[in-house]
Amino acid sequence: MIAALIVAAGRGIRAQRDGTAPKQYVEVAGESVLTRSSRVFLEHRQIDLVQVVIHPDDIELYKAALHDAGSKLAPPVFGGPTRQISTLAGLEALDAVAPDTVLIHDAARPLLDPATITAVIAALKCADGAIAALPVSDTLKRAQTSTRKIASTVERTDMWRAITPQAFDFKKILDAHRMARDAGSENFTDDASIAEFAGLNVELVDGRQTNLKITTPEDFTLAEAYLRMATPELRIGQGYDVHKFAAGDHVWLCGVKIPHDCCLEGHSDADVAMHALTDAIYGAIGDGDIGQHFPPSDEQWRGAASKIFLRHAIAKVAALGGRIVNVDITIICEVPKIGPHRTAMRMQLASIMGLDVSRIGVKATTSEGLGFTGRREGIAALAIASVMMA
Repeated sequence: MIAALIVAAGRGIRAQRDGTAPKQYVEVAGESVLTRSSRVFLEHRQIDLVQVVIHPDDIELYKAALHDAGSKLAPPVFGGPTRQISTLAGLEALDAVAPDTVLIHDAARPLLDPATITAVIAALKCADGAIAALPVSDTLKRAQTSTRKIASTVERTDMWRAITPQAFDFKKILDAHRMARDAGSENFTDDASIAEFAGLNVELVDGRQTNLKITTPEDFTLAEAYLRMATPELRIGQGYDVHKFAAGDHVWLCGVKIPHDCCLEGHSDADVAMHALTDAIYGAIGDGDIGQHFPPSDEQWRGAASKIFLRHAIAKVAALGGRIVNVDITIICEVPKIGPHRTAMRMQLASIMGLDVSRIGVKATTSEGLGFTGRREGIAALAIASVMMA
C-alpha cells in the first residue's frame, strides 16, 4: 500500500491574502490550495490512501475543501506547533494501516504534477527515501549573522533545493521521526533531514520549477499564472446568418466575389458566410453579435466589407489574451456552386485571420429543394469557431 501524507496544519501568516484564512484554504484560480494539492494524490493510480494533517481550528475549512474527495481520503488528524510534530502525528495515524510506502507533501504546493509522484515512488526501489529536488542555479551567499553583509560565497556545485513530495519506506521514516522526537530534536525543516539524521539513504529526483510553495501573497499570483499556462481554456462559439437574393450580378462569400445572376441583400456587403463566422467568434468570448457592434441603423456601415467585422472580432479575442484555433463554415444554398471557389475562400480567410489554411474549413450543402434556400430565395450559413484562452 502507498499512502500520501499532506501536511496542512500551519497558519501561513505571511501568505494570507485576506488576513483571515490560512494559505492552504485560500483559492487559486477558483479552488483552494489544499483542494489542488490533495487532488493530484487522490487521482493518482498508485496512491491508495490520502491522510491530511490539519489545525484543530480549521475543521470546517477542511470539510469545505475536500467535501467530495472520495473513498481514498482518511479522516483528518490534528497537527502541532511545528511541521515536524504535525508530520509525526500523521505518520502515527497511518501506522494503524501500516502502508509500505508514504509520500509526504506540503499542502502549500498546489501545482504538483502526477509525473513527479510516479518518479519518487520509482526511485524507492534503490533507496530508503526519494525526494523531489531542484539543482541550485543561482550563486549562493552567506551573510554575517547580525547584518546583511556578505560573509562568503557558497560553492553551488552539487547543491540542490529540497521540495516535496518526499517518499520513504513507511516503517523506516516513522522510526526516524520517533528517534528525532526522543532525542529532543524538533527543528528539522523537512523529512529528508530526519532521514539523514537516522542514517537512511535518500535519493534526489528531478522536480519541476512550477511545483512552487505558496509563501507570500505574490506566490498566489505566480501560481495562477502557471495554471493559466498549463490549463488553457478552450471555448466554442457558433454563428448563423441568412441573406435573401436581390437584383445584382455577384455575391460575396468568405471575402470572395463570385459572379451570379443575383446579389445578396444587406446593409453591408451581405457576406453571409463571413457574418456567420464573425458571430461565432463573438459567441466564443460571449461578446454579442455583429448587430450589436455594427448596428444596421448606422449608415457608416452601409456597403462595408465584412472583413471589417471579422477583424474586429479577432481583435476582441486577442485583447482577452486568446487565440483562434480553427474555424469551420457550412454554406447552405442551391446556387451558386461553392466548390470551384472553396480554395479561394479558405485562402482569403487565412489571410484576414492570420491562420494557416489548414485551420479553416469551408464546405457547402444544398437543402434538397426544401425551404427558402431550396427555392433559391437566398443563402444561409453556419459557422463554428474554437478559441483558446490563456
